[in-house]
Amino acid sequence: MNVHDSEKIAGIFSEVGHEKSVDTGDADVIVLNTCSIREKAEHKFYSDLGRLKKAKTDNPNLKIAVAGCIAQQEGEKLFKRFPYIDFVFGPNNIDSLQKLINGELLSTLKHQQSTFIDVNPDYPSMIFPMKRAGGVKAWVSIMYGCDNFCAYCVVPYTRGRERSRPSADIYREAEKLAADGFKEINLLGQNVNSYGRKLDEEIDFPELLSKLHEIDGIERIRFVTSHPKDFSEKLIKAMKDLPKVCNHMHLPIQAGSDKVLSLMNRKYTYNEYKEKIDLLKSNVPDIAITTDIIVGFPGETDEDFRLTMKALSEIEYDGAFAFKYSRRPGTKALELPDHVDEDIKSERLASVQKLQETISYKKNKELEGKTLEILVEGSSDTNEEKLTGRTTTNKIVNYHGERLDIGNMVNIRILEAKQYSLYGEKI
Repeated sequence: MNVHDSEKIAGIFSEVGHEKSVDTGDADVIVLNTCSIREKAEHKFYSDLGRLKKAKTDNPNLKIAVAGCIAQQEGEKLFKRFPYIDFVFGPNNIDSLQKLINGELLSTLKHQQSTFIDVNPDYPSMIFPMKRAGGVKAWVSIMYGCDNFCAYCVVPYTRGRERSRPSADIYREAEKLAADGFKEINLLGQNVNSYGRKLDEEIDFPELLSKLHEIDGIERIRFVTSHPKDFSEKLIKAMKDLPKVCNHMHLPIQAGSDKVLSLMNRKYTYNEYKEKIDLLKSNVPDIAITTDIIVGFPGETDEDFRLTMKALSEIEYDGAFAFKYSRRPGTKALELPDHVDEDIKSERLASVQKLQETISYKKNKELEGKTLEILVEGSSDTNEEKLTGRTTTNKIVNYHGERLDIGNMVNIRILEAKQYSLYGEKI
């Protein structure tokens, strides 16, 4: 979501003729788009902001903006800690940049600081210019905010309550992307499964998928993230019946212990989660499933952690993003007793990662010798001599090919499985 917000920010600047600077020394304006979902991201932001003090001293005309979730949480308090900041705007106030730029950004703000963090009910219906990277796949927001209030999460406090975009706006954006040559769209929402609940129109997420499926030129549709409590048979049917909807589901489990899930306010049990996974696998046999895991949540015992490891072994995810529980200001988890020691958290995280790496590699090895269709995205991040793309199951595939392949579907025979990717040859 932050990547997509940055595309909007870059688009607003680009629309009025600003170009992206190669380094901070050449910049007239620096925007730090922040995340506060974990403590590590927050520390990185404050470190980066501290280093910008010298840049401001060297160039007093430099404008520094703080955007995103930390901006929303801290607001004007940031000015007291870092008086060289010029303006602050939250994730629901990206439109404020347009007001600042229109004759104000480089003139009237020379001696004034501005904050934009108010609730903006019109934000979901706003249309922004975009400066997207590449021309093959694109993020498309379908909703903002969250109503779930998981005990560890700041999102309802930083991005607000759940609001869906009108389906017509989403459809027009996807049509424009297709006309511009994009082949894949990835629908974004904190909980895409609850899309449409507060809209004036009668529509749900599977119905939105069906509408977008009709657009000529869009060949693949992905989405993140789904909340297990709202993951429905209707969505499983849509994934089964709509060829453009990719065979990949990211469904965060967070923990395998019912006690911990209850403390997290996740609103499902492990058995309920597992039943939905089994139903998905039976309807979409070649589905790839990934997940999120939090270890060391307050109150998590050795037995609770064993149940999480058991869940990983039973479900056998294709991949998992695993993290140590991070204390976040304003969340319910801060009030819980029995916070877990950092060393124990680290040990548990290492155990999860080791088990998941074994499972992921085994699943990748099973693909050796098979022919898979990929959408070629561009040069490989690790080797510019190779091209890279993804299967419908979201597996990264690298191969030696021609630049003309970029943006096209290509069949690849898998020659070698690696831990996080596959290598193959074009056929």
